[in-house]
Amino acid sequence: MAEAAPAPAAAPPKAPKKKSAARPKKAGPSVGELIVKAVSQSKERSGVSLAALKKALAAGGYDVDKNNSRVKIAVKSLVTKGTLVQTKGTGASGSFKLNKKQAEARRGNVGGS
Repeated sequence: MAEAAPAPAAAPPKAPKKKSAARPKKAGPSVGELIVKAVSQSKERSGVSLAALKKALAAGGYDVDKNNSRVKIAVKSLVTKGTLVQTKGTGASGSFKLNKKQAEARRGNVGGS
């Protein structure tokens, strides 16, 4: 005779977790937009190094020390999207400049008519 094991006592239903108040998004341009702006203002032929890019962002009031990883991720994503071209180095390090081909394609689409 196999006796059925007694069912474990059902745990009392937990109260639904209250979500913490959502932080409002900060107004202003994203890190990627700031990076593109800084690279476009540069007159360097070989592009802007990551260190120079961070200095330009810091001069513009962006807290680079606090958001260092965000800067690196944004640079990598801009390279993969094709907005920036990496002229030296690998990953987030090295030098970067704007992709002329993509800039021309964007200008062509802006007209609209």
